[in-house]
Amino acid sequence: MSSPPSSNDPKNDVDLSSSSSSSIPKPQTQKIPGEYGRPFFGPIKDRLDYFYFQGREEFFRSRMLKYQSSVFRGNMPPGPFISPNSKVIILLDAISFPVLFDLSKVDKKDVLDGTYLPSLSFTGGYRPCAYLDPSEPHHSKLKCFFFSILSSRRHTFIPLFQSTLASHLFDPLELHVISNKDTANFNNLSDNLCFDFAFRLFFNKNPAETIIGSNGLKIVTKWLLFQVAPVLSLGSSNKLLNFFEDLIFHTFPLPWFPVKSGYNKLYKAIHSSSSSILDEAQRMGIDKDEACHNLVFMAIFNAYGGMKAWFPSLIKWVGLAGPQLHQQLVNEIRAIVKAEGVTPSSLEKMTLTKSTVYEALRMEPAIPYQYARAKRDFVIESHENAVFEVKEGEMLFGYQPFATKDPKVFERAEEFLATRFVGDGEKLLKYVYWSNGRESENPTVENKQCPAKDLVVLLSRLMLTEFFLRYDTFAVEVGSLPLGSSVTVTSLTKASSNH
Repeated sequence: MSSPPSSNDPKNDVDLSSSSSSSIPKPQTQKIPGEYGRPFFGPIKDRLDYFYFQGREEFFRSRMLKYQSSVFRGNMPPGPFISPNSKVIILLDAISFPVLFDLSKVDKKDVLDGTYLPSLSFTGGYRPCAYLDPSEPHHSKLKCFFFSILSSRRHTFIPLFQSTLASHLFDPLELHVISNKDTANFNNLSDNLCFDFAFRLFFNKNPAETIIGSNGLKIVTKWLLFQVAPVLSLGSSNKLLNFFEDLIFHTFPLPWFPVKSGYNKLYKAIHSSSSSILDEAQRMGIDKDEACHNLVFMAIFNAYGGMKAWFPSLIKWVGLAGPQLHQQLVNEIRAIVKAEGVTPSSLEKMTLTKSTVYEALRMEPAIPYQYARAKRDFVIESHENAVFEVKEGEMLFGYQPFATKDPKVFERAEEFLATRFVGDGEKLLKYVYWSNGRESENPTVENKQCPAKDLVVLLSRLMLTEFFLRYDTFAVEVGSLPLGSSVTVTSLTKASSNH
């Protein structure tokens, strides 16, 4: 395994994000390259290229090469007849990307899903906190509400996740892979783990004991799909299936009524399990009904949906890294746990484990897209002193996996290097953007950074810690899904010594 980049490397020494403060005269602004094509037909052509003819990665890469720029104009799906306006300025490098977090320049109102807004029927008629810009008064109330919930649950993070890992992941993994000498679909196990953990964490209740019974995963999967279908593809190679998929998913908004019954059950289950939380919301000036719909969105769309996409990606990259990294993680984790147990402070001391998590977040962030709308005229800086003018009202779009694999910032940017963020490599964390902000910054009520940012990192470290306390090594086969990666565990070796 490669060592982290040298601290003498100019990529580590130069603060690329502070180039705007240089005393060197600014170059003249350039016209942003790219084109939108003819009205109606241009967005459809780009949509077909994006989903079917080129695919996501090639869609961006080919245009970046064509225009010789990591900043250019284009259309983002879904287009007609779902998006009122598909035109965006696309940002694909580590320098231009952070403008999406600069709330002095951009507005984040109703841009969570990009160029379209799902019907508010899916969220009880309310715009949840994720749809609000921090300038809107309700944003601060709702985000404070979320912070208070997370703070009140902080002592349960580790023990609850440990017990859920054991019952929902490790026990069935061993049954399938070791006892039955078969393979195990990690995604299915992870989905059950994430849903049960999120429900118990936020509502202190086993979801199976509520009105949703054993149908919880089916309900939330359907609810999520009907909202995000316009930006997903099943990835079929069958042209006929692709035609119907494009017609059904990407041309007209999916209706609310097929998910209404399930969502109402989910709402009632959460409402009946959250009386003290809802009382607290009311004391904070938030209507109980609005607070409950926000709880559904936070726990299911944000928390469950994010973990559903993220944990398979984490295991994918660690699994593909192979036995050498596994042995190094085993040595670090077991030594520290033997001395100190599993605590927040001991997890913080696991430098390789921490770096491994950050590197996986860099390689494959759970949510690859970020959108924002220019609230005034300003300029965007990119590499090579390129400066582009943005006009008020224009939509900005960043594709995060290109920005966090920028070869002008990261050495061997396309490779998974578990030691990348060890030692001086921590300086590069400011270019890791998975949380809707820099990893080196913290969420506040004034920004849009994920309120559970630190919890996600903690749980990721904890998953690796518990995994390598039980197992010496494992192997995986991986593939692609509409959201994230598919992971199949093909072999699993139990720990060779007690810990």
